This record gives sequence, structure tokens and C-alpha cells, in this order.
Amino acid sequence: MIIISEFIHPNGLDIIQASGLPHQYDPDLWQSDTFHAVLKEAKALIVRNQTQVNQTLLDHGSHLKVVGRLGVGLDNIDLKTIQGRNIGFVDARGANAASVAEYVIAAMLHCSRKIFAADADVKQGGWHRAAFGGFELRGKTLGLIGLGDIGLRVARRANAFDMNVLASDPVRHHKEAVIEENHIHLTSAEEIFKQSDFISLHAPLLDSTRQMINETSIAAMKQGVYLINTARGELIDSQTLSSALTSGHVAGAVLDVTDPEPLPADHILNRSPHVWVSPHIAGLTEEAQAQVGIQVAQGVLNILKGLK
Repeated sequence: MIIISEFIHPNGLDIIQASGLPHQYDPDLWQSDTFHAVLKEAKALIVRNQTQVNQTLLDHGSHLKVVGRLGVGLDNIDLKTIQGRNIGFVDARGANAASVAEYVIAAMLHCSRKIFAADADVKQGGWHRAAFGGFELRGKTLGLIGLGDIGLRVARRANAFDMNVLASDPVRHHKEAVIEENHIHLTSAEEIFKQSDFISLHAPLLDSTRQMINETSIAAMKQGVYLINTARGELIDSQTLSSALTSGHVAGAVLDVTDPEPLPADHILNRSPHVWVSPHIAGLTEEAQAQVGIQVAQGVLNILKGLK
């Protein structure tokens, strides 16, 4: 039995159905009282980000051979326990990377050209051309905190805008071919804070990265910097960011992830006109979700069929 406890794109579900293997799909199963009972006969479990795949859940799924994650984050996945029990694991690494990278570019264009603010002004009878001229991305410096698949894709797209690209990642080396090919200058996070006009976060959530955007790091940033976060909300100290936005030290922030999620209406970050928040949608394009579903469904079936 393959159990799918959260939403999966129809393309992924089609692959599961075509396999002929017994399955149960309920996008709300993760919060059902019957969830643990259903798991008792499960050979595979496919989740998104709400199902907490922890030791307690795995105890109920004693016959599990594989867990599939419709995404790439591991916040809800006890990977150590999964591996310790010789359970296979499949995620959607790379499947939504292009969508997230395009979101980052869109965020920078949003900050630089103020199209929506200009539209609102015109529709209210204004015609203030000087107020909405904005600035070019060309020649500006983009700092990437984290240079995995998504960070690299952002760098390639930033190259097309003739931006200077800096990156900080402890597992990267400046002599890697991909670094040189994409004209990326590897440096420290501290240097990125000092030099960047835009800073885009692509780091995993670890003890060492939690609230890495804090009073000290923001103080080191250039006046008028823009901050973009498509990684994890917990990377940012919201109170400090709010204060920096109020003072103008940070010119604006585009946040696709927040702490907590969803962001309460009365949250401090909602009080600033220079914060633009989206509901964790950077990787949620139609194309990305189709690829996520296909990739995870096929990976799970490969393990069940002994092909991997």
C-alpha cells in the first residue's frame, strides 16, 4: 500500500495509479485521527511539508520501505531515523529550482522598478514619473548566501542582467568549474553583507544559520540593501529586520518564507510598506509542481520495484 497524506500533482498521482499498486490518496490524511492506523499496512509514504515523519510516525509504519518528500526541505523529516531503519528516501531535489530562481529575479525587478506602486498611483489620478523611475539591475551586486542548485540558477540569471554575483557557501571551492563559468566570486558572508545591493538567502536551516540575519549582520550591510528570502523564515530575526526597514538601513524585503507560517495579520513585518510577503509560493508554479509529483512518484516506485 502506498499512502499519500498530502497534495500531489495529478501528473504524479497518474504515475502511482498506472503502476497498479494499491494506494490511498487523501490530501488531508496528515491531520486525520485515522492516519496512524492506515500506516500499519503501508509500504510507502508520500508527504509534503505538514506530515511530521518522526520516530512516532515511523513506529506506526513498521512495514515502510520508502518515504517520498514532495519538496526538498527536511524540517519535517527525521532522516537519521529513516536511514537507521533502512527505509529508502526520495525527495524532489532540483524539480522546483528554476521556479525559485525566477522568483528571486522577479523580486529584484519588483524592488528596482516599482511597477505596482506606479500602477496604483496612476489609477488614483497621479502621473509622477520622477517618483517611479527606479534603478537598473545592471552593475548592481547580488550576494547569495548558499550556492546549491537554486543559488547557481539565480547566479546564471543574474549574469544575464550584467550583475556582479558574490556567493558564500562552506562546501564550495573557488576553483570549481561551475563557479568560474558563472562568473561567481566566492567570499565570506561578512563580505557579502558589506558589498551587496541585494542579498538572497538560500541556506538550510541549521543551528548555525538560525537568525543569521540579525542585528550584527544587518549593521554590516550597505545602506539601502534589499533582502530576499526563499529559504526558511527562521533565518531572519524579524524584530531586527523590522527596525532596519523603519530606519531605512534596509530599503526593502521580499519574503516568500516567514516565521511563523502563515504570518499573522498583526505581525510586526506586516506593518512596514517596504516588506512584500508571499505565501511560500516561490517553487509552486504549475510546471514545478508537476515535476515534483512525477519525480517523487517515480522514485518511490523504483524503490518498491527494486530498481534502485
